[in-house]
Amino acid sequence: MKTPLIGITMDSEDGGEGAYSKFDWYALRENYCGAVVKSGGLPVPLPHEPELAEQYLDLIDGLLITGGAFDVDPSMYGESDVHDTVITKDKRTKFEWAMTKGAIDRDMPILGICGGQQLLHVVMGGKLIQHIPDSYPDCIAHEQPNPRDEAGHTVKIKPGTRLHEIVGVNEMSVNSAHHQAIADKPEGIMINALAPDTVLEGMEVPFMKFCIGVQWHPEFHICEGDKKIFDAFIEAARS
Repeated sequence: MKTPLIGITMDSEDGGEGAYSKFDWYALRENYCGAVVKSGGLPVPLPHEPELAEQYLDLIDGLLITGGAFDVDPSMYGESDVHDTVITKDKRTKFEWAMTKGAIDRDMPILGICGGQQLLHVVMGGKLIQHIPDSYPDCIAHEQPNPRDEAGHTVKIKPGTRLHEIVGVNEMSVNSAHHQAIADKPEGIMINALAPDTVLEGMEVPFMKFCIGVQWHPEFHICEGDKKIFDAFIEAARS
């Protein structure tokens, strides 16, 4: 049985005194790789080299777009005003954009997690809410105060979606570590999950083999549905 190669986008940080290195460095949380391995895939971390995107895509069978403590540049979804909480990492976003666009063009299986879901949504023509409390004054704590390896709130899974087919339940307990969210439902996108305050928590592209984005972090395997998401992603990459 084929072991699919899963390309995983990494984070990047500036070097300096007191940092991991005095020089710029990449970072990738272990459980992204661990979740891929547990579902039968071979993780391949991807350095941020946009000009090599097509060569990376020639090698891998599936693309995992990870999250991070930064945001997609609002100019990429047509907004000139930038909220004072927005932090960008331009080279990372340029690379992830090239990889995501290329994977979509090839109908390669894609799983977008947290910020990765947001980038996937923008690549598909969508917009983002730059700071959730500004648009949802009575919102729940989407940047949960408790540890990230615990649930922060529930999400309702929309029946009739690929996500619902995969997890097999109408509601999941998930963790939450984001201040932005997807804002709209452009053509070709289906919303598949909602938070109790109606913040959009997941999306998918029905015409693709496998293209799902979730706002939470299923790599923590907080509930059975999280593992099922990775299982389905790896199985799609295997075929």
